[in-house]
Amino acid sequence: MLEDKNTQKTSLGELGEFGLINHITKYFKVENSSTIKAIGDDAAVLDASEKQTLVTTDLLIEGVHFDLSYMPLKHLGYKAVMVNLSDVYAMNGVAEQITVSIAVSNRFPLEAIEELYSGIQLACESYNIDLIGGDTTSSTTGMLISVTAIGKAEKEEIVYRNGAQETDLIVVTGDLGAAYLGLQVLEREKQVFKVDPKNQPDLDNYTYLIERQLKPEARKDVAGLLKELAIKPTSMIDISDGLSSEIMHICSQSKVGCKIYEDKLPLDPQVISTCEEFELDSTMVALSGGEDYELLFTVPIANFDSIKGNPNFSIIGHITAESQGLNLVTRASQEIELKAQGWNPLKND
Repeated sequence: MLEDKNTQKTSLGELGEFGLINHITKYFKVENSSTIKAIGDDAAVLDASEKQTLVTTDLLIEGVHFDLSYMPLKHLGYKAVMVNLSDVYAMNGVAEQITVSIAVSNRFPLEAIEELYSGIQLACESYNIDLIGGDTTSSTTGMLISVTAIGKAEKEEIVYRNGAQETDLIVVTGDLGAAYLGLQVLEREKQVFKVDPKNQPDLDNYTYLIERQLKPEARKDVAGLLKELAIKPTSMIDISDGLSSEIMHICSQSKVGCKIYEDKLPLDPQVISTCEEFELDSTMVALSGGEDYELLFTVPIANFDSIKGNPNFSIIGHITAESQGLNLVTRASQEIELKAQGWNPLKND
């Protein structure tokens, strides 16, 4: 369906900063009792509880973290929230509030910002999150989005990266590599479009991959699943930069080594078939792809029976002594040193 080029577009300059803030936030509702005052004053007011407060923030920049030629603004708003909620859930906490700050160039009309905030609002409604503030300003380089998430957790329930112990099991939620392949599909179709703008992409074989890239879901459910099993992880991290990168963070901070088993990596059938089509190694995609927003954690080996049959979790390895290093055990039983080849936001190439 062709876009109507004659639709009316409203300049952000007509509204001004406060007019824009009022316009894009008027439909957001307060859901959490800890939110005393959300938007509308000099600062938000939160109820100080006996729980500990978790705070995390991410900055997303057009051309570095997202490409608007194939990333719909509504999906971008949703994903920007998920990126931050995932970090709260990786601490075994409950997210309750977010702030959103944006900088946009004059090429974005009001209607574009409405689309962005409709995705943010959907994320807030789906995950029971309150939007409590932020900022808007102009940009000369496109769009920038900064989201800060605030959560809570009982002191004894918080899980850090530095608690992994020798013989602990290494566990991952969901499956790996799909988001990276979704990006490869979208980038390929972008190049095809540049050559032939009349070409209509056929993406039916890649629906799961594209959804994982454009509309990821944070694993809000994992804390509850583990509590039902009476399991508290010894360490945990979310998979944003790639599995190999994340297990290195855990091992470095816990001063341990690890063995990851290639044949235990959870892969969706669409990942396997698309890797064959793109002539990519599925193991490398799972280890280094990134943007899965699944959770990687370690648990005592005594929890093996509780974890092994659960469809939400895959045991992919175990923690070893630091002196043994970080290794991938291949299907041929060879040990290869793990290397971090995932996303590095500070590299320009």
